[in-house]
Amino acid sequence: MTAPIPPSAGASEHRRIAERDRENVPWRRWGSYLPERQWGTVREDYSADGNAWASFPHDHAHARVYRWGEDGLLGICDDQCRLCFSLALWNGQDPVLKERPFGLANGEGNHGEDIKDYYFHLANTPTHSFMRGLYKYPQQRFPYERLLDENRSRGRDQPEFELVDTGIFDESRYFDVFIEYAKASPDDIAIRVRAINRGPDPAPLTLLPTLWLRNTWSWGYPDEHEHPMQLDGDTVIADVGGGLGQYRFACRDQGEWLFTDNETNTERLYQQPNRRPFQKDGFHRYICEGEEAAINPLHKGTKVARLLQKTLQPGEEWQLELRLVGPETTSQLEWFGEGYDALFHAREQEWHDFFESAVPNLSPDDRLIHTSGMAGLLWCKKYYGWSVLRWLDGDPTSPPPPAQRWHTQNGGWQRLHAHDVISMPDAWEYPYFCQWDLMFHAVAFAIADPATAKQQCMLLRSPHYTAPNAQTPAYEWALSDPNPPIGAWAAMRIFQIERKATQEPDYGFLRAALRKLILEYGWWANRNDRSGDNVFEGGFLGLDNIAVFDRRFPLSDGSRIEQCDGTAWMASLSLNLLNISVELSREEPEYADICERFVYDFVQLALTLNTQGSRGFVNWDEDDGFYYDVIKRPDGSTTFLKTRSLSGLVPLLAVASFDVDAVKRLPVLNVPESLRWFLHERTSPKWLIDNFGQWRNDRLLFSLVPEDRLRRICTRLFDEAEFLSPYGIRGLSKVYADHPYTFTEGSDSQTLAYSPADSPVPMFGGNSNWRGPVWIPVNFLLIESLQKFGHYYGDTFKVEFPTGSGRWVNLWDASLLLQERLVNIFRRGQDGRRPFNGSVDLLQHDPHWRDLILFNEYFHGDNGSGVGASHQTGWTAMVCKMINQLSRYSNAAKGS
Repeated sequence: MTAPIPPSAGASEHRRIAERDRENVPWRRWGSYLPERQWGTVREDYSADGNAWASFPHDHAHARVYRWGEDGLLGICDDQCRLCFSLALWNGQDPVLKERPFGLANGEGNHGEDIKDYYFHLANTPTHSFMRGLYKYPQQRFPYERLLDENRSRGRDQPEFELVDTGIFDESRYFDVFIEYAKASPDDIAIRVRAINRGPDPAPLTLLPTLWLRNTWSWGYPDEHEHPMQLDGDTVIADVGGGLGQYRFACRDQGEWLFTDNETNTERLYQQPNRRPFQKDGFHRYICEGEEAAINPLHKGTKVARLLQKTLQPGEEWQLELRLVGPETTSQLEWFGEGYDALFHAREQEWHDFFESAVPNLSPDDRLIHTSGMAGLLWCKKYYGWSVLRWLDGDPTSPPPPAQRWHTQNGGWQRLHAHDVISMPDAWEYPYFCQWDLMFHAVAFAIADPATAKQQCMLLRSPHYTAPNAQTPAYEWALSDPNPPIGAWAAMRIFQIERKATQEPDYGFLRAALRKLILEYGWWANRNDRSGDNVFEGGFLGLDNIAVFDRRFPLSDGSRIEQCDGTAWMASLSLNLLNISVELSREEPEYADICERFVYDFVQLALTLNTQGSRGFVNWDEDDGFYYDVIKRPDGSTTFLKTRSLSGLVPLLAVASFDVDAVKRLPVLNVPESLRWFLHERTSPKWLIDNFGQWRNDRLLFSLVPEDRLRRICTRLFDEAEFLSPYGIRGLSKVYADHPYTFTEGSDSQTLAYSPADSPVPMFGGNSNWRGPVWIPVNFLLIESLQKFGHYYGDTFKVEFPTGSGRWVNLWDASLLLQERLVNIFRRGQDGRRPFNGSVDLLQHDPHWRDLILFNEYFHGDNGSGVGASHQTGWTAMVCKMINQLSRYSNAAKGS
């Protein structure tokens, strides 16, 4: 379904979106799809031991051809990643040409992989009609060795050593390098580079705007051929495969065209003779090492750059103008001149107008955060290519891959064939799809681009991704890992957000989503209930190191961890599928039959989590008033793992209520009546009778958590000495800061303590931490659940916010107050500081840094500083949805 084009501000971008969605005009062909890191990925790993970081390290990236993609710095490519553009730089001192962002591999950082460059996604639109990025390029020699040595020497109890800590930005000795793109048509892209010397002295700068072809011809397939680029006068001509046709590339500024080939330098890397005279690192060798023979004097090749050099005076700005024009462009306008400047002015204004129309009436600071968040979300849509079968088999011209990889977890995913633009969690630290992250991304997209939201939500459920048993892949490091099943939640929320914005419900999308989600539901029901008692252990469920033990594996004595959140996630899935079915039954009554299945499943799961039944244990601890994981031993005995964490809050997520009309239309929703036969079969149905069939405010509640338990949980949830931080809900209660929890079972003994920042343990690579920090995506799920409870209970249920403060609010207002705390992570406070920037004065006060917003993976549980991946705009972009809601309802919260 295509949204109607409003006559208001932002109409130009709305019109392009409509043309794209109707497939009338291919606006999606070009975008900021060029990956930011291709090295160190599983798909580029052809080693015997599966060590992707060592198999293709950063040191190889400038001289070795990638098999499955490309990478660059704030670049663009077509949606097949065949023709790529990016900017390379040299300050006259660096040992290597700066062609891609630099960071540490997982084993090199004291907290896993970590980006060590500073770049920012400043602007982007759904059709990529206007894009802007910024790179902070030091004028001194980049401290590669110092960053490696210092981080290797630090322990997990120490913070990461960042580029800013080296002092390289002192006295502002760096260049601000802005790169901007403006589309005149789908295949006519104006490119503008602006470099500014922020330092006190003159400084030399070399810029190489680079165009290259992804190497698809070296692997021995008859349908792929090499087509070297060449000059026509002062314009580069590129014949591109994949049906793209001929492109022309021009630069207004005087300079020299350099040509080389996108081929591996085998002599440099492996001490083997090169099969071709020119290689991928030719520009580096020519510029940085003075090797004139490294470039092709005949001016032809599969990689080309314009060489431009200048010494910039303090404060001087240097502007370059380029244009990339494809075969479908019919415009006869001059490529440069007044029309060029007017194009950028128009597209920038349209970008501003579009987001103003999408979310109006924001404060200037919230507008900055919102547009930065949406820009990062859009910039992190990247090309992802990977055929697992070809990866296992090898290519005709390459040695056979190690045979043992057929026996790995990924070896069973031979049907997976990816050739798509996918929203990445972080385009550098996590440059691949992650299933449950992607669902948050999709919901965030729904604010401005519902069509992309729907496409991303369902992408991994298409036949060329799913396994024969309907399992959807998790992420490339372990495709079979089960992730929290939030696809149904995402589909329903996308439907609701679009319907509210357009007043046109897309039932076609919802029906198609339900068909695929029911297949996935069957996989969950058959795969994860290992004990047959409706307890879904789940294994890896996205919360990494949140438990005292690694929940993926049994303990050494055979004991298993019965996860309270595993069953709760499954109950949430069944309830979200029920919600979709109830919605569809408005138009098509036959969906009533499907509703009955999900009602029954949800009731069974609620009983499993809350009553002892035949299992001999329950996950609810009446003494503590909290849901805990349980150790179940081989002899049948059980013990609580008493750690109050987000996993014990997940039962709150399984909540919905239905109005009178829905219950009249679907009597199965009235559980005491519709499941009377089921109640008669229960020897003790009291819990079920007490907690189902309850009406408030003309609504009927479905919830895993009864009212009395909800009140007890909320007391801890809003306690600043436990979960509630000044910046949202922590992953682990702060109680464990002074009272760490130790548990011993047989020969296994582990201690869990509150750790508000980086991970103190190497579990899951050690680069994420759920033992104290604030995670925005799960906070968002909690906020929505509080609102659902609030919609049902109204003012009959009030909580103290914070606990002990004497301030009593209903659950709806509590959700808004929680959102205020989360958004304040990014807002500039009265002290002039933005909490996410931590204690770095340069980032907090310098006028060229203080309004640059990064969206970290998670945030310090006490002071709100950003931790983990720094461009995790995917799920952290949920803050944009919060800003949207607060702009409409914040006065209610402030007045509570």
